[in-house]
Amino acid sequence: MRILFIGDIYGSAGRRVVADHVADIVRTQQIDLTVANCENAAAGFGITPRLAEELLGLGIDVLTSGNHIWDKKEILEYIGRQPRLLRPDNYPPGAPGSGVFLGKTPAGVAYAVINLQGRTFLPNIDCPFRRADAILASLPEAARIRMIDFHAEVTSEKVAFGWYVDGRVTAMLGTHTHIPTADERVLPGGTAYQTDVGMTGPYDSVIGADKEAALGRFLRGMPIRLEPAKSGARLSAAIVEADEATGRAASIRRHWVDGD
Repeated sequence: MRILFIGDIYGSAGRRVVADHVADIVRTQQIDLTVANCENAAAGFGITPRLAEELLGLGIDVLTSGNHIWDKKEILEYIGRQPRLLRPDNYPPGAPGSGVFLGKTPAGVAYAVINLQGRTFLPNIDCPFRRADAILASLPEAARIRMIDFHAEVTSEKVAFGWYVDGRVTAMLGTHTHIPTADERVLPGGTAYQTDVGMTGPYDSVIGADKEAALGRFLRGMPIRLEPAKSGARLSAAIVEADEATGRAASIRRHWVDGD
């Protein structure tokens, strides 16, 4: 089977390029499962219930997120009743929502999507390594296809986590830094890995934000409000091919579509 994972959807430009191209990618690439990180979909910070439903309505099966999931307060009630919108599962007990979704493809293949967050230069939440152990031990045997969105700042933490789960999941795909890395590979245990899938949004920007505002922050040190850029939209994704019987990945490749 084939899994499409779409990197961080950023602002209206990111939503637009997904709306314009995701159905075509699913059709032409014969995709069985589509997952997308959506934590920046609402003007670059968080997501709203309306936008989550809009993205799910485009054919995305599961939405993952990260530290910005809480930026829009109206998401707090919604995430508890929409199981296909995930937040990192290693937030402490009491946080609304979940970081694990169990589903089946239209062909009946059982799968698990897991969302975890790193701790270096991010909120000091529970250990993602130990939480991964607990989640993987609890999954039903039938769900051999297992994918992790590891939302983390530091490359070394992502690489370490990839080695830690190698052989236990189908794919570990990194998000958060908005820059696609060229290190996609299948690790020895059969886990497809990429440090960061990159951003789905405006690349004529500073990681999604308007260039002039971002430069102003660097040059003058002032707390200038960052607004999403509008041009240079690109859909940045990874496609993983896996054996549904064993859960092992056979291949991973970068896939992108220019939207402007």
